[in-house]
Amino acid sequence: MQRRHLLLLGSAALAGCGFELRHEPVLSFQTLALTGFPPESPLAAGLKRQIKRTPVQLLDDPARAQVVLEATREFRDRTVVASTSVGQVREFQLRLQFDYLIRTAAGELLVPKVELRLARDMTYTETWALAKEQEAANLYGAMHSDAIAQVMRRLAAVKLQG
Repeated sequence: MQRRHLLLLGSAALAGCGFELRHEPVLSFQTLALTGFPPESPLAAGLKRQIKRTPVQLLDDPARAQVVLEATREFRDRTVVASTSVGQVREFQLRLQFDYLIRTAAGELLVPKVELRLARDMTYTETWALAKEQEAANLYGAMHSDAIAQVMRRLAAVKLQG
């Protein structure tokens, strides 16, 4: 019984402070085109998945779209952060760089170039090389998800004039 009261009090406190779960962003336009993405881009695939969950229609032809999301750079790399005295790698930094801009089909900039940079640190041991490769893939996947969420929030902030 005391546990229920504690749960009820906790949920009332969360509701009272304005807490709510994050929901899908509401986009203020009807059509969108994605351009400039490399083939097989995980960011493009993730953005398409997210946009299909909204009423916005994805178009292949940017000239017909109200809004164009243009990728100018998508790059990921891995750098050594720490190594032992004999040169064995102990820590990597995984980085994702995604630069984009949002414009109309006529070329009017709605959002100037955004340089999105994400990084995650990862320890490394040669004896667990396969597991560490899977961990790196998971970390890159998490960075892609984070980048997609940030781009979707930026798209939701776009307001067309007229």
